Amino acid sequence: QHELIPDPVEAATFLIMGVATKSRIKVKNTRAEHLDLVLEKLKEFGADFKIGKSHIEVIPSEKIEAAGKVEARTYPGIPTDVQAPFGVLATQAEGKTLIYDTLYEGRLNYVQGIKKMGAKTQIIDVHQMLVEGPTKLKGRTINSYDLRAGASLIIAALVAEGKTVINDIYQVDRGYERIEERLQKIGANIKRVSKT
Repeated sequence: QHELIPDPVEAATFLIMGVATKSRIKVKNTRAEHLDLVLEKLKEFGADFKIGKSHIEVIPSEKIEAAGKVEARTYPGIPTDVQAPFGVLATQAEGKTLIYDTLYEGRLNYVQGIKKMGAKTQIIDVHQMLVEGPTKLKGRTINSYDLRAGASLIIAALVAEGKTVINDIYQVDRGYERIEERLQKIGANIKRVSKT
């Protein structure tokens, strides 16, 4: 017998979203012990949490502080799959944050989208970028290049002023089932539209 564990990457994405948007979001069916380094890093950004047996609730801070460095590594490090959401969070933090993906090249392709929205970023090499914040992101038409980039761009769009259109968002469905419906339930002004 076995039981499927909750998806820690999906949970981390929603927790980061709550911190970035300064929203009190309760993520159900998750385990804090699978997210210890993510929670620790979010606390460095100034967030706090209420942790229950199978849920985590974001208690947002009015002021998001730069965490210095977010380093994605193999388990038990911060998962590379939440490096992009952390990159978006860093745009809202006061100060400079180094985003360092030690595992993969090409995981910083979402930066094109957030730069277009007004983020202050500097690509150092294929694994590292420096983000300086806080910056007011502005709604734009941008492209999603992969699953995690798409999720991070949704966070950026929720933080941004104005309307954002994210093209090629279908890739997000592989990791976040009916994400727009779930975000609508917690008050997000988001909808899926067909290209015409």
